[in-house]
Parts: sequence; C-alpha cells; structure tokens
Amino acid sequence: MKPLVYRKSRRKKTQPKPVRQRLHITKGDTVRVISGDFKGKEGKVLKVLPKKGRVVVEGVNLVKRHRKATPTTEGGIIQFPAPIHVSNVMLLDPKTGEPTRVRRKKDADGTVERISVKSGQPIPRSR
Repeated sequence: MKPLVYRKSRRKKTQPKPVRQRLHITKGDTVRVISGDFKGKEGKVLKVLPKKGRVVVEGVNLVKRHRKATPTTEGGIIQFPAPIHVSNVMLLDPKTGEPTRVRRKKDADGTVERISVKSGQPIPRSR
C-alpha cells in the first residue's frame, strides 16, 4: 500500500496589514507613563511611530547596546530610549499637570483642536 502524499498549498501566506492608529500624542508633548516598569515617570515625546502604535519618551525605557568601532565612530556601550506602547502613556493636562484623556473638536474654519477632558482647556500642538 502506498503512503498518502499531502500536497502543499501553492498560495503564498500573507500577513495582515498593520492597523494604523490615530494617536492623540504628537512629538514634543509631555506625557506620564501610567503602567509598566517606568510607571510614574514623565518625559517629552521624542518620536512617534504611528504604524507600530509606539512612542519614544525622553529618559524612559533606556536600553544599552554594544557598538563596534568603525573608522569614523568610536565603539563602546551606548544608551538610548527605546519605544513604548502608546497605551502605556497619557498626555499631561496643560492647566493641572495631571494625566488626562484627549477629545478632538473641529472649529468653524475646519481645524481640529485637541481638548483636555479633565479641564476642558485646549492642548497646544508643539512643533
């Protein structure tokens, strides 16, 4: 009796496309970490990665890398902030300095403004 031979599927396996989130945090905002190893720390957002849903916060989640020396750069151990998930940070209210959720409001001229849920004050865009 011949053994059963299973054919492989010829279709390529495709991965789902990452969902791009609308983030309420922009570069230059001051945020507080609300969960994780760095809970309670505050810092300025250095970089936003919307495709991955992550942000890089100054002084938070510092990692060390051993860099090999090249003819132009010196080698050694370098330390830099790594990205953390956007759900682990909250924007600070400009009036009270406490973490707040963000609401969006469209003005009459069509510009979108971020509003603090706690105080109702507009959050300025830092560019």
